[in-house]
Amino acid sequence: MEQSTSELGPPPSGPQSQGAPAELAEETHEFLKALGSPTRQRIMMLFAQGAELSVGQIAEQVGISQATASQQLALLRRGRVVTSRRAGKTVYYRADREGALTALTDLRSYLLTCC
Repeated sequence: MEQSTSELGPPPSGPQSQGAPAELAEETHEFLKALGSPTRQRIMMLFAQGAELSVGQIAEQVGISQATASQQLALLRRGRVVTSRRAGKTVYYRADREGALTALTDLRSYLLTCC
């Protein structure tokens, strides 16, 4: 079933809606890249319900090495999908809701403009 534009909210206003070429923000490109990997998607599912996990915990639960987990988390941080905090020598990660919502808003505006 197709959704009308009115169900999705009003179309964006400004230069993009007036025929100018629409471009996604660089952060949105990074967001899309971050979610483009099945491994990173599995990592993201660990953060359901506000979970906060260390690299070691993530590696163990996903079944990857700590080095691989660190690399994947770096890409997720760059995409503003996760955020981190340090407690002593341990770094804890959790979902970055605000970063994801910002990227999704940009993506929505882009799709409403082009499609």
